[in-house]
Amino acid sequence: MYDYLIAGSGLFGAIFAHEAKKRGKSCLVVEKRGHIGGNIYTEEVEGIQVHRYGAHIFHTSNQKVWDYIRQFAQFNRYTNSPVAVYKGEVYNLPFNMNTFNRMWGVITPAQARQRIEEQKRECQISSPKNLEEQAVSLVGRDIYEKLVKGYTEKQWGRRACELPPEIIKRLPVRFTYDNNYFNDSYQGIPVGGYTQIIEKMLEGTCVRLNTDYLEHREELRGLAEKVVYTGPVDAYFDYRYGELEYRSVRFETEVLDEENYQGNAVVNYTEYEVPYTRIIEHKHFEFGQQPKTVISKEYSSPWKRGDEPYYPVNNERNNALYERYAALAEQERNVTFGGRLGKYRYYDMHHVAAEALKCVDEELG
Repeated sequence: MYDYLIAGSGLFGAIFAHEAKKRGKSCLVVEKRGHIGGNIYTEEVEGIQVHRYGAHIFHTSNQKVWDYIRQFAQFNRYTNSPVAVYKGEVYNLPFNMNTFNRMWGVITPAQARQRIEEQKRECQISSPKNLEEQAVSLVGRDIYEKLVKGYTEKQWGRRACELPPEIIKRLPVRFTYDNNYFNDSYQGIPVGGYTQIIEKMLEGTCVRLNTDYLEHREELRGLAEKVVYTGPVDAYFDYRYGELEYRSVRFETEVLDEENYQGNAVVNYTEYEVPYTRIIEHKHFEFGQQPKTVISKEYSSPWKRGDEPYYPVNNERNNALYERYAALAEQERNVTFGGRLGKYRYYDMHHVAAEALKCVDEELG
């Protein structure tokens, strides 16, 4: 009945369906959730576009990807400039001269460099044995204690001294007064949210919601010649070699009867004693002036089957396990694996778009 069955209506699946349709191919998209869009799904609440599955800021230096995504929506000039709160103190992120001035009172890059280097020498760590030692050897004790330690421990659910050092290969430090979190050439938020983008991509394509591909794969496989699968690769193979590890996120979203709750779209809470990692105030992504506001508190949590897998844990053990699943995927006839879960990689949206377009070129020319 169809040329392609696409499991998942997130960005990867939607781009593939859109491009396949342009090339005259028929597609059926099946989505286990009750809505399209995967984790970039947005819904309107009190006139505000709420990012239901966490903040998504589109940023890229890939001109082709930027031009492609802007076919489907107008993007605003939003610049991601998060702040961190530590015991009542507010710091700019990423670590930059505004951060160092707030922390030490320094004014020049030379003064900031000197302070960081002094703290690194005081620690005398040449071969870091855990994440804590690795971070201190990179940025010194003050930045680590206030802005890295608690946040990282909440993210991973373990103390920093129990985490392997390779989790933090580098900590970006900027010696400029620039609060822009990303270094990319292009950045913004679609005016009216992300769901409209997926709707336009899937226009004219058959979509079945509340349909889990893995639960119905026998009947679904007979409906199409080929499959594009964007779900967890280990689940596809019934966890034959064991589970890949993920971190998950729990959201508490509230509508508040006030115009402006925190003054910024993204505020991180870096002390361990605060249970959530950050608060998102959604209206600030589109410079909203609505009389009410919507906030989401994010809680990092361990993943178990049935939970939403958000962040692949790409350590040595999991990467080796993924390679075994990737070898099985290579042997699957007429099945293409793609996206964050299909490839077991943490992809930003621009990476997903680039990979989807590459997949289309390889598959359809």
